[in-house]
Amino acid sequence: MTGAASSGAQRHHRALESLYASAPVNALFASRLEITGEGAARITFNVTEEVYHAAGAAHGTIYFKMLDDAGFYAANTFVSDRFLLTTSFNLHFTKPVRIGEVVAEGRWVSGRKRVFVAESRLVDAEGDEIGRGTGTFMRSHIPLSSLPGYLAEG
Repeated sequence: MTGAASSGAQRHHRALESLYASAPVNALFASRLEITGEGAARITFNVTEEVYHAAGAAHGTIYFKMLDDAGFYAANTFVSDRFLLTTSFNLHFTKPVRIGEVVAEGRWVSGRKRVFVAESRLVDAEGDEIGRGTGTFMRSHIPLSSLPGYLAEG
């Protein structure tokens, strides 16, 4: 990658991080997105009792949120002009999570034109995998540049 292309990619990555931080839904969660490279994203979440189901562990909606976001942002690193949309997501729960830090790691698998596939996994503070998922994402008609949180300075 040339220096100009690399700096353009870096601007896009930082703008995606800004977009994540600006989403109103993310005000509900103690979390932070880091784009770690092309096709890779990491989101750190702090799970609290506020997201528990009646049996005292994080509700499955939290697993979906973390896995979907990590896969989505990993895939969106390849698209600098349009917002992607989740079209399907399959997830597997492998361990209940309670209070503590959880890391969602997303990784692009395939697709570069209209449909993208990404995998993601959740790891708890002990280093155990607690969930895994695969999603498909497609280009929308929404320009990233039209979204107030997408700040691609350049």
